[in-house]
Amino acid sequence: MTSLVWFLIIVGLLLVLWVIGMFNGLIVLKNRVAEAASDIDVQLKRRHDLIPNLINTVKGYASHESSLFEKVTEARSSAISAGSKGIADKAAAENALTSSLRSLFAVAENYPDLKANTNFLALQEELSDTENKIMSSRRFYNSNVKSFNTRQEIFPTSIIAKMFAFKKSDLFELEDISEREVPEVNFGA
Repeated sequence: MTSLVWFLIIVGLLLVLWVIGMFNGLIVLKNRVAEAASDIDVQLKRRHDLIPNLINTVKGYASHESSLFEKVTEARSSAISAGSKGIADKAAAENALTSSLRSLFAVAENYPDLKANTNFLALQEELSDTENKIMSSRRFYNSNVKSFNTRQEIFPTSIIAKMFAFKKSDLFELEDISEREVPEVNFGA
């Protein structure tokens, strides 16, 4: 064989290895996104499992708030069923659940005995801890999604991504109004 043939064989092998490397890199990022989504699901399930206990505790003190309990229960059911849907549907359902939980805690403020109940305080602390874990899981997921999506857009990996029909992933966006609020500063007291 001539040196030109050997050169073409070597270039062809390098090209194949390069494509395999790019493909495998995209697969690794895709799997990281899936793993991070699973972490979010674990924390959301933990949150969903806490809510019935919270409702039952509040019911003991505020039994006439049945429409609120129904709203929270419906939001929880919607959030659980959204688990099998896309990430955007899941985030929307979780936003609705967060809103209904805020209403539940606002009602709890009207009952001093409830606010002093150790079971309620423990559930509230556990839910707060879970919310923090959801926020961390969401950041981890969104970071992996950003890496995966960016890799698909950068040349020359974009060619491989299109060739093998990789799809961009959606970010998991929970609307937290408290993150957007301007802190209140009061110097007179």
